[in-house]
Amino acid sequence: MLNESNENEKPKGRGIYLLPNLFTVMSLFAGFYSIVMSIHNYFASASVAIFLAMLMDALDGRIARLTNTVTEFGAQLDSLCDMVSFGIAPALLLYMWSLHSIGKPGWLAAFVYAVCNALRLARFNTQLGTPNKHYFQGLATTASAGAVAGLVWLCAKYHISGILIVLPVAVVTVLLALLQVSTIRYSSFKNIGLKGRVSFIFILIAVLIIVLISFDAPLILFLVFFIYALSGPVMTIWGIHVRRKRHRLHLVKQK
Repeated sequence: MLNESNENEKPKGRGIYLLPNLFTVMSLFAGFYSIVMSIHNYFASASVAIFLAMLMDALDGRIARLTNTVTEFGAQLDSLCDMVSFGIAPALLLYMWSLHSIGKPGWLAAFVYAVCNALRLARFNTQLGTPNKHYFQGLATTASAGAVAGLVWLCAKYHISGILIVLPVAVVTVLLALLQVSTIRYSSFKNIGLKGRVSFIFILIAVLIIVLISFDAPLILFLVFFIYALSGPVMTIWGIHVRRKRHRLHLVKQK
């Protein structure tokens, strides 16, 4: 769900394979469709299109690995499509939905989101194979886009809009942008594979999430992605607290 495509997987081979690249192009199509919907003020449809792009993006990497069709061409195509679907599309959605009402600061906030997305992807492309595959360095572009799409979709469903929410939206936009280029660690859930064994409780949690999404998709998706976006800073602060506590205990024992 929250994986960045082909994270920590080294491209192999030189050929071009149809199936995984077809899913990548479908992700690009969904991102482009989201842009078109944003321009025409169909914000709920634009948000749903971003989630569809995320689904296609998750499938292309999985299919490439399962069919042993990972290539350099596919990796580069995937990164370029991600920039459109998870960088430009969410930034334009935020601007057309809310940020345009405050003029220049609004489009500058949207630009900061887009440029941080590009920097996040560029950093990822230059670190293939080096980071811990169980963690992302910074908030993944797909997760950030999911938080944006969930927020806009939720507000569109419940008709939440107006000048009162513009400043909070601008702050959220910049924070999501900065989290993408931060060094805060986020769980990649790479240890949960399609072919690996998982705990029974995980199956129950997955079923519960599916049921809740069916009940109120905008609300549940918003909560899932924003909780994930907050998990990185919260766990980082908690880790610092634990280390300081251990350090103090160590000093006490030495006395």
